[in-house]
Amino acid sequence: MTVTQLNLVNYFNQLLTPLLFEDYAPNGLQVEGKTHLKRLAFAVSATQDSLKKAIAWGADGLVVHHGIFWKHQGARTITGGWGERVKLCVKNDLNLFAYHLPLDAHPEIGNAAALGLEIGLKNLSPFAIHKRQALGMKGELISPLSAKDFKHQLEKTLGHSVILATPDEHQVIKTLGIITGGANNEWIKTLEEGLDAYLTGEISEYNWHDSIEAGIHYFAGGHHATERFGIIALMKKVKAQFNQLEVAFFDSENPA
Repeated sequence: MTVTQLNLVNYFNQLLTPLLFEDYAPNGLQVEGKTHLKRLAFAVSATQDSLKKAIAWGADGLVVHHGIFWKHQGARTITGGWGERVKLCVKNDLNLFAYHLPLDAHPEIGNAAALGLEIGLKNLSPFAIHKRQALGMKGELISPLSAKDFKHQLEKTLGHSVILATPDEHQVIKTLGIITGGANNEWIKTLEEGLDAYLTGEISEYNWHDSIEAGIHYFAGGHHATERFGIIALMKKVKAQFNQLEVAFFDSENPA
């Protein structure tokens, strides 16, 4: 039993509503492959590593958060290391599906929602509206923790070191805003919404000082590490919808 490429595209369109987002990349089917799929792989990013792992497993398609096309790149030649990503898809008739902001924002299986549930937040709701769509989620810690203790909890959950910019590591955190990945400048939304803390993947030099001076506890847990949860939640959702599909998640080593 297989699932058609069109059925998957329609399902993703209905679930993730990509047309509602003004994104930095084309969302949806970025490279067209086989019309019928039996094995569907999932990964955070469409790198040579994840593509080769998916192909070795016998995948007919790969679903990622970070695809291979970005608007800021403009027209480019299919050469070098990046070109090899394209050629791996084409040579192996591999469908490549990519969903960027739609996967960040989804209130059930999005990156922020899935991570929020993983760390034990309650009363989750949309956070940080960007061009009429939320970029993340906010919620309350089930058991309030000091900034220092919450940092340690995050490191266990993420399997990654966490940078903490804090006015006082002993202060207790009750509320948290989450935007995964590279949303370092969006910490200001936490201040605007009256939250105690902010969690994202990256932090810049100036974010450190600005957030501390504003009284916000800022946690940076790694771009890749914070964005593993949404794609895994999406994989489980797809498997429940299309039981005939074989699915697998392929992680890649990435400390950034």
